[in-house]
Amino acid sequence: MFKITYYGRDVVLKMVIICSLIFIASLFIPVFIVKVILLLLVIFLMSFTFYFFRDPERSIPEGYDDSMILAPGDGKIVIVEDIINKEDNLYAKGEPLKQISIFLSPLNVHVNRNPTNGTVKYYNYIEGEYIVAFDHKSSDRNERTEIGIEDRMGRKVLFKQIAGFVARRIVCDLDEGSVVKAGERFGMIKFGSRVDILLKPDTEIKVKINDIVKGGETVVAVNK
Repeated sequence: MFKITYYGRDVVLKMVIICSLIFIASLFIPVFIVKVILLLLVIFLMSFTFYFFRDPERSIPEGYDDSMILAPGDGKIVIVEDIINKEDNLYAKGEPLKQISIFLSPLNVHVNRNPTNGTVKYYNYIEGEYIVAFDHKSSDRNERTEIGIEDRMGRKVLFKQIAGFVARRIVCDLDEGSVVKAGERFGMIKFGSRVDILLKPDTEIKVKINDIVKGGETVVAVNK
């Protein structure tokens, strides 16, 4: 069943109004080719809007346990590397970490899902720039939210919703103290974006660059 995410219903409503006005205006235009172009524009805008804000049902993998880290979003793996944490957040500044980055193109599902079970121990929203999301610099310079979850065994996962060149709005339902379940929806980045996952250096990585992942379904790492 096709479903529109409630994170995008305001945009969908605005687009319906805009397209309705364009359609009505086209009825009063005598030039046939202009009329056709406007009607095609309406079809394209409505089709893209509904497609972008789709929200398919997802199921966590069979045999899932709390050590498994799920992809927070759909897309392509663009970074798998060792880094040094640049600031105090869920982890200490200067702590060595592993980073996995997923690029979400405008054609991917943009609803984000919790990568693990646990409690939100860290939350921070940062206003920033709008560098293209696949650029390394976007992780530290773009508009983003940073969310840190700790599970019942004390294992930590820090992940980021990063706005891209087109995106101008990040939606996140979480806050410090929120209790979350793996695979459940928690937010959305509108119109092109990226999600980063930062993990302890002994974490077992299950993906490689150019792999295609699905939010809430693909296991990207196993936390030790």
